[in-house]
Amino acid sequence: MGQFYERVARPVLFMQDPERAHETTVLALKLLHKSSLLCALLHRLNRNSPPRPIKIFGLDFPNAIGLAAGMDKNAQFWRASAAMGFGHVEVGTVTLKPQPGNPRPRLFRFADNEALINRMGFNNEGAEAVAARLKSAGAHRFRPIPLGINIGKSKSADLSLAAEDYLGSFHHLADYADYFAINVSSPNTPALRQLQGHQYLPGLLKTLREANLNRARKLGLKPIPLLVKIAPDLNFKEIDSVLADVLDLGYDGIIATNTTVERPGALSRANEPGGLSGKPLHHRAIQIISYIQKATAGRLPIIGTGGISDPESAGRMVDAGASLVQIYTGLVYKGPFLPAQLARALAPQHERWV
Repeated sequence: MGQFYERVARPVLFMQDPERAHETTVLALKLLHKSSLLCALLHRLNRNSPPRPIKIFGLDFPNAIGLAAGMDKNAQFWRASAAMGFGHVEVGTVTLKPQPGNPRPRLFRFADNEALINRMGFNNEGAEAVAARLKSAGAHRFRPIPLGINIGKSKSADLSLAAEDYLGSFHHLADYADYFAINVSSPNTPALRQLQGHQYLPGLLKTLREANLNRARKLGLKPIPLLVKIAPDLNFKEIDSVLADVLDLGYDGIIATNTTVERPGALSRANEPGGLSGKPLHHRAIQIISYIQKATAGRLPIIGTGGISDPESAGRMVDAGASLVQIYTGLVYKGPFLPAQLARALAPQHERWV
């Protein structure tokens, strides 16, 4: 079935502008999402669960493969992600205020390298609208797989007010999140990556942690797991600083990595600004995951993402120290059967690394 996508469906999609092709794919997945029965049947066929769930930060994941943030920006097809065989889905990035993102064109394919460059700019409908959609779709009652919500800073919010901006999104969306990913690493919102530095990061993380604990005490619930998503362009000293804040404040995990502003190898002449994802990012993502694993002595769960396109690349990421992995660009190039293929390939290794 993967060959059908690469030989028939992908050439048709690739005849379209990249963002138009993305919108076509989202439309198809939204239609699938609306059929709860069909989603449930496909989920049973494609879930490829290992002998027992993967238990990470208090959650049960049916397999190690997740859909990375950026695909389902507005939480429109999370049930369809389960139907495709994903073991978790991360929606967003969601900002407190709705925003259109950067001007088009803002998404570019580099097919020879199985890569994308995007400068989308957190285009989304805003936290209140996304929360309303999740409520109307029943996400507060039952989710077939863990649902992560990736939140970022509104473009209009000053860095000095970033914590309050993230906090507003947290309050809107907390009833629907199995975990939150705190995105401080997109290269496409001006100055956002400064939030990874020690001037801003401890205050931001502390604000969200306290709100999370207060909510849990008030409702008699467990706190929602909180993770931080970092950039691949940090040096090891900068990563050490982030890890110190994450560990000191008791955060539950880290997502490594976001897109890169570097242009390695054959893409050195690519002159489109934005974040690069796909195969050229894979080596750097592996380096960072391996470093985090060693620097924390395995104490901090890692979700690895960056350039996964086949079972071998997924396996390398797990061997480097990732407990779970996520894909997005690989899905664009390899098609909707990739998550089930990856989950099936990694399942026999499950007992080694959970």
